[in-house]
Order: sequence, then C-alpha cells, then structure tokens
Amino acid sequence: MNFQGQHRGPAEPVEPVKQDAAAGTARKSWRGRYAWIGTAASIVLFAVSLGVLWKLVQSVSWAEVRAAVAAATAEQLGLAFLFVGISYLFLTGYDALALRQLRIKVPYRITALASFTSYAVSFTLGFPLLTAGTIRYWIYARQGLSTPKIAALTVIAGFTFWLGMGVVLGLSLIIEAGQLAGLAFTSIRINQGVGLAALGLVLGYLAWVSAKKRSITVKHWRLELPGASVSIGQMIVGIGDVCAAAAVLYVLLPQETTLGFTTFLAIYVLAAMLGIASNAPGGIGVFEATVLLALSSLPRNEVLTSLLLFRGCYYVVPFVIALAMLGLYEIVKRAGGARDPGPPEGVAGPSGRPRPDEPGPR
Repeated sequence: MNFQGQHRGPAEPVEPVKQDAAAGTARKSWRGRYAWIGTAASIVLFAVSLGVLWKLVQSVSWAEVRAAVAAATAEQLGLAFLFVGISYLFLTGYDALALRQLRIKVPYRITALASFTSYAVSFTLGFPLLTAGTIRYWIYARQGLSTPKIAALTVIAGFTFWLGMGVVLGLSLIIEAGQLAGLAFTSIRINQGVGLAALGLVLGYLAWVSAKKRSITVKHWRLELPGASVSIGQMIVGIGDVCAAAAVLYVLLPQETTLGFTTFLAIYVLAAMLGIASNAPGGIGVFEATVLLALSSLPRNEVLTSLLLFRGCYYVVPFVIALAMLGLYEIVKRAGGARDPGPPEGVAGPSGRPRPDEPGPR
C-alpha cells in the first residue's frame, strides 16, 4: 500500500451521511434497547470469576503463600523483570506504527514516554479510554497532535494488539491442541478449529486491507486503515508483546512446572481475553481464576503466588515508575517555560514543518 501522495488523510472530517429520520430514530432506539447487554455480560463474567477464584483460594493458607513467595529465586525475578522490559518495549511499537500510518513524525523518546505511561497506568487503573486517552492527549498535544489524530492513534494501536493476540492464540491452539484438550476439557478438533478460525480472521483482515485502501468512519471522522506492510509490522509487534508478557508469568511459575511455553501461551491469551471482556482493571480476578483452573494440576498455593508476583512485576512496578516519569516530565516542561509551540494541525515535530509527502494543513 502506498502511504504517500495527496489522497485523503488518515483521519479527517467527512460529510455527515444523510439518512431517513425514521431510520435514524429506529437505529438509536435499537442501540438504547440492547446497549445494556454488553455491560451485563461483563458484570456476570466478573462476578462468576470472582466466585470461582474465591472457591479456588479457600484451600490455600496465607502461610503457604508467604512460603512460596520466599521460595522465589533471584533468577526468576530477574528474568521476570527482563521480560517486563521487553513487553513494554514492544508496546512502544504500537504507538510508533500508528504514528507512521498517520504520517506524523514524533521523537521516539516522546512516543516511548506516552506509550509506556499510558499503558502502565491504564493496565492498573482500568478504563483505558479515559486513563490512557488522557495521558496520550497530555503528552501528544504538546507535540501538535489534534484530538482526532490522538483518537486515530489509539484505534490503530488497538488493531496492533488484536492482530498479535489472534496469531498467538491460533498457532498455540493448533500446535498444542492435544495437551490443551486435557487442560481445558475440550477436544483436539475443537482446539484446532478455533485456532484455524483465529488465524483465518487475521489472514482475512490482511487480505482485505491489501486489496485496496480501506477506511472506517466514526462520528464523522474517517480513519484510513494500515495496508499490508504496516499491518504485518503490527502483527509482529503484537506477537512480541504477547509472548514477552506471557513469559513474565511463565518464569514465575513453580520450578517443577513441565508445561511447555507454547501450551502456556494459549492459556495466557485465553485468560487475558476473558479479562479484557470483563472490563475489570487488568482483568483482575478473571485472569487469575482462568489460570488457576487451567493449571489445576500444579500446587495451587504456588500458582497463586506466581500470579501475585506477576501482578507486582507487570502492573504495580511499571505503574509506580510511570507516575514518577509523568511527574518528572511535568516538572521539566514547567521549568522549561511555556508549552511547546504547536506545529500545524496534523503535523508533529520540533520544526513544525510538514513532511514533503504530506498535504499541508487544511
């Protein structure tokens, strides 16, 4: 896909589509009538998961948990933090690829700061549209990005996550279909079928955006979707992020674990997807219940301890670091005087000049 030329920009206003008033009213009525279903499903999933989690931990004493924490080796913790760093490094690629698609040039240090802090805070506090969106706006607006551009960046970053998640889930279900059948109480054919379906959706999306330029329209704003080259890059970055995040928990599991990493990947992705569906901050409760059920053959107190350590390494520590970085960033900006001069609409960078392949401000 050619990203250059004077074609319509990635995210710009379009003329509202005229529609029959009665049809519009009916559509709004339908949305209002059924909008509660998704929220209700999330609440039910969260409540059921908390119940399952409570039932599972009843047989675990805090003395056993403390003993398991003390048994964690320095090597395990060192590897865990190494993979945390790798995962968050891949997360910065989400924003970098989105900025490339939007043809906006922002220094990588700013991209890394906005990406790391927004994800670290939203993972812990939840409500990503509010928390991550606020932080991204706070940082990127100083680089001259308009609100629609920042919203478009967030949407494209979301595509990166789901492309990676789909590939990892599909491959792990196909490769480890037999072992996962015993853990998830399913059949090999079901696992392979779901895996093929996941890969089929990813490949179908790649074929769809490769055929011609594609765009979606949200609230009168048109967003041009990445073509094949950027989408493949998104897929690679997403795979790296998911694998590194799963590796954090994998190295913290009991040392007698014989479960292969590929098999564990499928469990991790399924737990993460259920956590996302629950809308709970970091999927808390839902994620733990899923992992405990899937790893029921391992000592429950040790798996629970691994999950607690994972929460600390992947969520709490980055959250504290992100808050410190945001505070330091604000202090430096205030010490430097006035806010950064904003370049023209839709263009970012120290010079504020449009790139040669970009249309000028409208």
